[in-house]
Amino acid sequence: MKTFVLMAGGTGGHLFPAMALAQELIRRGHAVELMTDHRVEGYGQDFPARRIHMVPSATPSLTNPFKFAGASFTIAKGVAKSFGILRALRPDAVIGFGGYPTFPPFIAASLLSVPGILHEQNAVMGRANRALSRFADVLALSFAKTRFADDQGLDKVLTGNPVRDRVRAIAASPFPELSATSPINLVVFGGSQGARAISDIVPEAISLLPDALRSRLRIVQQVRQEDLDRVTKIYRTSRTSVELAPFFTDLPERIAQCHLVIGRSGASTIAELTVIGRPSILIPLPGALDADQKNNALVVEAGGGGWVMEQAALSPQSLATRLETLFTDPTSLSKAASAAQALGQPRAVEKLADLAESLAGQGTSTLESAS
Repeated sequence: MKTFVLMAGGTGGHLFPAMALAQELIRRGHAVELMTDHRVEGYGQDFPARRIHMVPSATPSLTNPFKFAGASFTIAKGVAKSFGILRALRPDAVIGFGGYPTFPPFIAASLLSVPGILHEQNAVMGRANRALSRFADVLALSFAKTRFADDQGLDKVLTGNPVRDRVRAIAASPFPELSATSPINLVVFGGSQGARAISDIVPEAISLLPDALRSRLRIVQQVRQEDLDRVTKIYRTSRTSVELAPFFTDLPERIAQCHLVIGRSGASTIAELTVIGRPSILIPLPGALDADQKNNALVVEAGGGGWVMEQAALSPQSLATRLETLFTDPTSLSKAASAAQALGQPRAVEKLADLAESLAGQGTSTLESAS
């Protein structure tokens, strides 16, 4: 049995692939521990680790020297705390999944000569992973073409982005039959933390659809708690069948039952949509420094699995027009579903677990040599 420490930022995009790897490593008889930040408390309660360790972390600012100094001090505290935790755990290897909460423990692991893998979920390598690349042994990629990956001087392995067991369990679900008169199942969500813009635009777009089409819709929409009353009122006014909630624990199963998804294009969203094989209208998060969500979405669009609609140019009318076109052409949706599934990598978790086991069997860390 080996001991692996997984390190991830506390959002779904980082935690979900880490959770998938933890499940696979435990199946193989290994021990798994997680190091992350306080945000895990929101939706990481089911993470299958022996223990979850909260580590101080911060995002450094390159424009504000005071914030930079404060962040540096917090990171230094995180490294010190991580050093003590890792010395006690004596891991055989560590796997970092990005986000600045990965920074302190991954550096501490490097100081202890524990071999480490960095996993990049997006089509653009994140800034935290780029900064950590000098401390890693291997870079695991989700996309064959990943911006900035070739600049790091690291061995690269294309593994794909692992998805959770519950997603893999429904990966073979056939695309639901859709006729000219049957109900249309639509799932709308904005990623693990919601999206106000989607809550603003989608209900208004639905209200603009012809009555005959809107009456066939069965909508499941994730809405932030603060937007719930407002969105409920819009749907009630348009007499649309909808189920709203701040978070759906069974979202993968609902995606498998739907004909179309509207959502952001974060890495875990893309991985799950393509493994399950469902078409999507993707609205990348605007304003990201490296446009990671836009690059993720463009891969899906290029493969025929969905359609990219930029938020800056998106209006209820333009979205309603796109929806009416798609819903009145069931063939286009089924073709996109097949194309999306062709992009999926359902065996990503096995590939990443194989890589972790291989790295854990190589070399001798200072922890081992000191024993």
